Amino acid sequence: MELTAVTYDVRDGVAIVTLNRPEQLNTWTPQLSDDLLIAMGQADVDDAVRVVVVTGAGRAFCAGADLSGGEGGFEAGGKMGRADLPRKWPHQIRKPVIAAINGHAVGVGITYPMLCDLRIVAESAKIQFAMTRRGIVPELGAHFTVTRALGFEKATQLLMFAQMISGTEAAEMGLISEAVPAENVLDRAMEIAREVATNVAPVSAAIVKALMWESLTSSHDAIQKKEQELFPRLIATSDAKEGVQSFLEKREPRWSLSVQHDYPRIMEG
Repeated sequence: MELTAVTYDVRDGVAIVTLNRPEQLNTWTPQLSDDLLIAMGQADVDDAVRVVVVTGAGRAFCAGADLSGGEGGFEAGGKMGRADLPRKWPHQIRKPVIAAINGHAVGVGITYPMLCDLRIVAESAKIQFAMTRRGIVPELGAHFTVTRALGFEKATQLLMFAQMISGTEAAEMGLISEAVPAENVLDRAMEIAREVATNVAPVSAAIVKALMWESLTSSHDAIQKKEQELFPRLIATSDAKEGVQSFLEKREPRWSLSVQHDYPRIMEG
């Protein structure tokens, strides 16, 4: 991968994807968008990656679109670089994705983390879905994710009225999982990521993630039907045996199934 606006580093089963335009407060550009899509796509197909943490370099996570060149800063990427590289959004990959929101998150700087599975934020971060104050509307499915997370009235305050809140307030509202001091955000996200990378079976996590996101637009009966089909298959796998054995022996599990090769076809339909 040749990435110019983000960095990508894998440590102990965790891929750390860092928005890397600190002098511009990691403001969003088509190149940044494309690099994030490629980085997530790479994490999805790499079995060495169990969990992804996405964060920002410097004092901001992402201060919104780069408007230094006008409204063109609102444009998305997806058309740059090598065409053969897979491109994915956080909710589309088969790995848990944790957003380590180390500083201000405005506009797309907060709609993007809403596509992640868990969010840790700096207590002092300023968070704002600022789009209606710029003559546009929130994107990346924010009308769906935020309304589902908070309910209609609180979502109205954030999406329609574009009120600014702190990281602490975001956690109190339920938009964010946890608010911590800014200097602890990445460490806390990595603590969670490493524990998950070690103790959670990767194929099981991939299936649960997919079912959870699917459940937002599907019926209870449809989800239960898939669960009933998957459960007996998983019981017969080596990871199910290892999960029980490691529990009985009080040791860390040694997972052998591969997301790349053992992810059930029923989940790909």
